Amino acid sequence: MSQYKINEIFYSIQGEGYFTGTPAVFVRFSGCNLKCPWCDTKHEDAKLFTKEDLEKRVEQLCGNNPEVMVILTGGEPTLQIKEDEPLFQNHFVAIETNGTNKVPYWVSWITISPKTDIHFTQFKNIPDEIKTVFEKKRIPYYNELKSLGGRLYLQPLEQNGEMNIQETLEYIKQNPEFKLSVQLHKLIGVR
Repeated sequence: MSQYKINEIFYSIQGEGYFTGTPAVFVRFSGCNLKCPWCDTKHEDAKLFTKEDLEKRVEQLCGNNPEVMVILTGGEPTLQIKEDEPLFQNHFVAIETNGTNKVPYWVSWITISPKTDIHFTQFKNIPDEIKTVFEKKRIPYYNELKSLGGRLYLQPLEQNGEMNIQETLEYIKQNPEFKLSVQLHKLIGVR
């Protein structure tokens, strides 16, 4: 029986991207194949869950309501989830991934949040949306992402308590293929 290394599970709203404002249970996996400076996962706080334990915990949080989506996030969930072991089949399952590994067929929505400037041809799946932070030095990379079409989101980068909101907005106004994504959950003070 598979075990999953989980950092936390909680019920809130999606604060970013296409599904902003949508009720969701977040299953935050621990462990990643990248080491990003802005990562908000405390990997050392992980606990082991079986598939049954995970599904039971999600149902406790959302009352078995199929209208509540489940978002697999991390860390990097694709390091642990498996093609032959579907999770949360009673729910719409979304994933937030760095794009470096294949996503199983049973995931309904793929958000790639590239943490490094991997060329989009290296993505292992076609994403439903791409969501990444804006840094001026990465403009050539964002210009490359535009060729993908689809849903593209930029988020202001927070460093030392400051956010580069104006720079992000200026780039979006000049490149309307992108939409602004803010971390709504942080702005309104929820998890």
